[in-house]
Amino acid sequence: MALSDAQRSFVFCKDAFPAFVGGFGSGKTAAAIARTITLKRLCPGQDVAYYLPTYGLVEDIAYQRFPALFERNGFDYKLNRQAATLQTDIGRIIFRTMDNPDRIVGYEVAHSICDELDTLPIEKARNVWNKVIARNRQKAYTVDGQPIPNSVAVATTPEGFRFVHERWVRNKAPGYALFRARTLDNAANLPDGYIENLQNSYPSALLAAYLDGEFCNLTSGSVYAEFDRALNASFETIQGGDHLHVGMDFNVGKMSAVIHVLRGDDPHAVAELTGVFDTPAMALLLRTRFAGHSITVYPDASGNSRKSNNASESDISILRQSGLRVCVNPTNPAVKDRVLSLNRMIHCDFIRRYRVNIEHCPDLVESLEKQAYDKNGEPDKSGGFDHVIDAAGYFIAYRYPIKRNTASSAPLRM
Repeated sequence: MALSDAQRSFVFCKDAFPAFVGGFGSGKTAAAIARTITLKRLCPGQDVAYYLPTYGLVEDIAYQRFPALFERNGFDYKLNRQAATLQTDIGRIIFRTMDNPDRIVGYEVAHSICDELDTLPIEKARNVWNKVIARNRQKAYTVDGQPIPNSVAVATTPEGFRFVHERWVRNKAPGYALFRARTLDNAANLPDGYIENLQNSYPSALLAAYLDGEFCNLTSGSVYAEFDRALNASFETIQGGDHLHVGMDFNVGKMSAVIHVLRGDDPHAVAELTGVFDTPAMALLLRTRFAGHSITVYPDASGNSRKSNNASESDISILRQSGLRVCVNPTNPAVKDRVLSLNRMIHCDFIRRYRVNIEHCPDLVESLEKQAYDKNGEPDKSGGFDHVIDAAGYFIAYRYPIKRNTASSAPLRM
């Protein structure tokens, strides 16, 4: 089978941590196996580990496709199912599962490949990743004795905003290389009708992941489904003389603020403060970090009654006493109205007025992408994505409110 451009780039990638992310049928496992064989040819004296989510998949993939590939290429091999190893002309391949991270112990390899890592829950995937890296401690040498870096690669379907998105997109570090692949890119190797059947079987959100290999919210009912980190991106920053408009959410230990500037009458989120302990700390941060700017705060209206630090002072009083201008309605708008206000600014009639500096507001971007509705039809609060979105929402709902038509009645005169 001829490799696609994305597969070839992944197979021969020299970065320490390459990830091949693709839809169903995009050739992920084929690319992972090809990389394994390539590494074995390059470093026959050291071991390569191949990881799969369950032992059933080891049986179906490792014990079937690897021997078939070696037979087609005329290599001798010996499969030891009890030890889960494949001894070949070009060295040993070790097979392991990822269902129990505590069992990833007791051996050393030079290179590793994790197949379908993102199907694991995010905490388990993070634990597996750390365990796998710890096993990669054989010194790697090429066939002619030249040292090369160890590597850990991933081939996976994007399962929403899980570990692979966290590590290769949101918190990308040097050495982490991402290769995307669409199912269509591998159409020549798929049965007739395969892609059409996917298109007829899955809604658009799942097709983005399972056909195009895109990271997207797979939870039913994304609250801000129209937000797009590319289309809603802003490159604006705070300039001298800017008036800052700060949406603020009160939560002791988890206070959040989103700082906006206006360009024309369009709001741009250009900075964020998250995880701040209390209102006095937040007020001090705003006054010191953004000294020289006029600041207007648009807070959670319930701060009029909440006590943040001093039992005799409300959160809003603390803000005002700190010299900050406060704009707040007597009560908060209905949650659905606040959501509707923000969604209308994100995308309405093909216009995207709400913009976010992706680099300076990473928590806001993640929350806009990930927050879904809970079983009661309310924005989910269990994932911790609500604080920073609520902060931005209070500003938007105050300045760009949903205006509802009202009707009045009067006595009928005869």
